[in-house]
Amino acid sequence: MSWHLEHMAALDFEASDKDADTARIVTCALILGGLGRTPDIRTWLLNPGIPMEPGAIAVHKITDEYAAEHGQPAEQGVGEIAKAIAEVVAAGIPLVGHNLGGYDLNLLDRECRRHLGDSLEGIVREPLRVIDTMVLDRQVAPFRKRVSETQGPYQMRTTAETYGLPWDEEQAHGAEYDAFMSARAAYQMGVIAHTPYRERPAWVQALRTNRFNSLRDLTVEELHARQVQWYWEDAVRYQAWLRNEAKAKEKYDPEAVIPGEWPLRPVPAQREAGEEL
Repeated sequence: MSWHLEHMAALDFEASDKDADTARIVTCALILGGLGRTPDIRTWLLNPGIPMEPGAIAVHKITDEYAAEHGQPAEQGVGEIAKAIAEVVAAGIPLVGHNLGGYDLNLLDRECRRHLGDSLEGIVREPLRVIDTMVLDRQVAPFRKRVSETQGPYQMRTTAETYGLPWDEEQAHGAEYDAFMSARAAYQMGVIAHTPYRERPAWVQALRTNRFNSLRDLTVEELHARQVQWYWEDAVRYQAWLRNEAKAKEKYDPEAVIPGEWPLRPVPAQREAGEEL
């Protein structure tokens, strides 16, 4: 069965800040669904136990006071989330999300280490199978420009709108809504990849490179392996760009190091000093 027709478990987190190594989980949504399946939705609200960054609060609209009053203790919540994901993975269901391997799974891994004394891999035990719609979107529709100064080219809203999905800004940035939209976006990418070229949307036919075929006729395992390579290649290119003063200009950093591991990267202490791609 092609990857996009399988049942999936959509996963998304909202957190205390945008650094996966230091952030704490505030909300989580895990949605089991797929063709012919009624969605099974689980959500969590945690008390992160630390003050949240103002920018994070502005995004998810959950204040420190609200999380402290209504959220469950972080250790309890992280344990429940990790157990739920372990059950999903053991059942052979792939995880899907937007920037899932770039942020969310690393956030959960750090929280597992912090509160449960083990890594996410150590708790889950089975190999993760991940479908990351940000990785897929960058692969099949590269070089997309920013929509505006505030809307990036590959953020969840842009991806959703690119693939013809309606976007509700009032619901956006809630873990449940974002998880659901990532699953819908993944399905749309799969549909396009398995549609004859001349029947694909006009914007797809107008792309400079035809990369949608790289998603065709793959199992989840095969797609996962390709994403590992695509993420690494993107990291290598971005690192080289940052080190090129003529191209990077004000973002120029001659010592920039962009981690290329996906979907889980080593904690900072595990990376060798001066390690490069």
